[in-house]
Amino acid sequence: MGIKNISVFLSFPFLFLLTFISFHAQTKADENRVYIVYMGSAASSSPRSKNSLRNDHAHLLKSVLRRKANAVVHTYRHGFSGFAARLSEEEARSIAHKPGVVSVFPDPLLKLHTTQSWEFLKYQTALEIDSNPNSIFGAANGISSVSANGSDTIIGILDTGIWPESESFNDKDMGPIPSRWKGTCMKSDDFSSSNCNRKLIGARYYDTSESDDTETEDGSPRDSQGHGSHVAATAAGSIVQGASYYGVAAGTAKGGSPTSRIAVYKVCSSEGCLGSAILAAFDDAIADGVDVLSLSLGSPIEYEPELSSDPIAIGAFHAVEQGITVVCSAGNDGPSRETVVNAAPWIVTVAATTIDRDFESDVVLGGNKAIKGRGINFSQLQKSPVHPLIYAGSAGKGDARNCDANSMVAEKIKGKIVMCDTNDDNYSRNEQIDAVKSLGGVGIIFQEKNPGVVVYISTALPATVVSIKDGLDILSYINSTRNPVATILATATVTKYKPAPIVAYFSSRGPSHGTRNILKPDIAAPGVNILAAWMANDTGITLEGKESPLFNVISGTSMACPHVSGIAATVKSQNPTWSPSAIRSALITTATQTDNLGAPITTDSNSTATPYDYGAGEVRTTGPLQPGLVYETDTIDYLNFLCYYGYSISQIKTIARTAPKEFACPKDSNADYISNINYPSIAISNFNGTKTKNVSRRVTNVAGDGETVFTATVDAPTGLSVTVIPDKLEFSKNNQKLSYQVVFSSTTSSPKGDMFGSLTWTNGKNKVRSPFVVSI
Repeated sequence: MGIKNISVFLSFPFLFLLTFISFHAQTKADENRVYIVYMGSAASSSPRSKNSLRNDHAHLLKSVLRRKANAVVHTYRHGFSGFAARLSEEEARSIAHKPGVVSVFPDPLLKLHTTQSWEFLKYQTALEIDSNPNSIFGAANGISSVSANGSDTIIGILDTGIWPESESFNDKDMGPIPSRWKGTCMKSDDFSSSNCNRKLIGARYYDTSESDDTETEDGSPRDSQGHGSHVAATAAGSIVQGASYYGVAAGTAKGGSPTSRIAVYKVCSSEGCLGSAILAAFDDAIADGVDVLSLSLGSPIEYEPELSSDPIAIGAFHAVEQGITVVCSAGNDGPSRETVVNAAPWIVTVAATTIDRDFESDVVLGGNKAIKGRGINFSQLQKSPVHPLIYAGSAGKGDARNCDANSMVAEKIKGKIVMCDTNDDNYSRNEQIDAVKSLGGVGIIFQEKNPGVVVYISTALPATVVSIKDGLDILSYINSTRNPVATILATATVTKYKPAPIVAYFSSRGPSHGTRNILKPDIAAPGVNILAAWMANDTGITLEGKESPLFNVISGTSMACPHVSGIAATVKSQNPTWSPSAIRSALITTATQTDNLGAPITTDSNSTATPYDYGAGEVRTTGPLQPGLVYETDTIDYLNFLCYYGYSISQIKTIARTAPKEFACPKDSNADYISNINYPSIAISNFNGTKTKNVSRRVTNVAGDGETVFTATVDAPTGLSVTVIPDKLEFSKNNQKLSYQVVFSSTTSSPKGDMFGSLTWTNGKNKVRSPFVVSI
């Protein structure tokens, strides 16, 4: 397990969206660096108390400070105990063996997982209402009324900070700040307490630089990347009429819970997001009094840490202990299997899907033949095809086909639209555009094997993306015409685009590498081409001669995460006594699996999506408010999970001091038993076709009807028999808990692959659906 593992997790240079992590060379044994010393739950019965440091914690801190001045970077004292300090490897190894220490690990540098979307989600919900006249989510409840609630919920955003002047963060018509709020608005040279208001009620910042002697943008809550403002506005932004990116994607911008409060914790800079800062933000957020925490960041799958050295898993565990729902992005390492991150069972893990809006920028060839392209540009080329057209490979030698500036001949490029290949990862689109522009080109066409659904924004030249098939048609036209000509049209925003949603190619997929017996991701939400607030000084996306835009269009599971965070905040506001696991259950069991054509949701490769792609399906805006039944994953479930995962009872009681004194790990604990924790989905691995597998679940009646009967139906794949015992649950009162078992058995002697299905409980008004996966 490496429970006190100090193997090196090193840092990466931050890139914006679909970026990978790269790590520094391993440090020498005697070289100091920041290590995180994790010591489990805070000892105090009042976790918010500033006096919650245990004696062993204080002793270790004093011993470090005696040896090194200013060695301690952060101390953690509210929901959990520990500190981050500059240590040598030898010192870290020594501390790792001290009493009360769960783990010691190098401070990792994580990455960001980088509005029509809300209207689309409501439209999808309306389709389901229309198809089910008995649904409780009819006109009486009002789809549009959902977002009017939630003014006393507080969403904490761990990200790159915030641009407080954005209209998305105005506090018009908002009431007083909840009295339970204990947070602060930190000041800096470019940020004052007046930047906070009744919407933006808190702003903190942390040192996220690995270096002691370089200037960074860390010393302020102000957003210098744009990402944090975008995320915060998506989750809880105020309603802003007439939002757009220079007229593209025009409409009303708003968050999922526009009357919720926002508390910002700046843990990321252009370098990345340090684990020690993330833990400090969790620690502060627990004390501040947030209801929901939204994290659009995480580790890349190739360096996925163990639970005991994962800052997000550690911080989230203790936040959930304190009743805070934690929502995280699944990662942008798809579409390969086993790439999902942030997969601890106490986290809501979110995949990314498209919405019913596209950005079309067509290529028109001589003879007025139109080729569909995708992209955001503001082309001022003539609308008729009069501009000379050339394939970059004909404009030079070597890497000319990739629009390499040193390989193309300027005379052949000047005044022409250039079609580039994009099959070499050594060339970014920005580099290719710069190369064509520097040689006098007037436009650029990218041809890609899988153009995907993510839109590329070009402010330097008219640019668009076409498929390889269409690229071959363009090349055929060039080769068969004496004087080939074309034009690139300015972007047209296409609404009511079908099919939607589809699962984005970049969205990380299950099963979880850490454990296949918890289904991850949990759910999907819009994460492609999302319009939301941006910092107002970003010259990189500014059109020449124009003021910087106040909104931007970006993609990633980063954008999907705050959609779910906003809905979770609304659920919390309507059901203030619900636990984080009840809220997660409501989100999962009410998800939809159909698109706006009424067909099963697909991936962007046109295959039918599975729970490994999108968990339970696409999140709904109203269904989670009244789910009928909820699966509550309690403390014992999480403690058993840690047992099954391989932790000893002494380690578990250090990690979770809320554990009952009499708690003991079940006998013969192993990873297969993880399938039995009370999760709203079911995942079984290592299924042996010659044996049966039993899992148990318990549900709580929240239908509000007192006496009600739920009946089970199963959708099982060929080759798998699924029996529910009992198949009826008769409730006599609200909040009553009942249990049932599900028995899985093979109907063939040699089952193969992954088998997907679902179990649904219904009482005529509510449908409570749990996806399941059985893997061989």
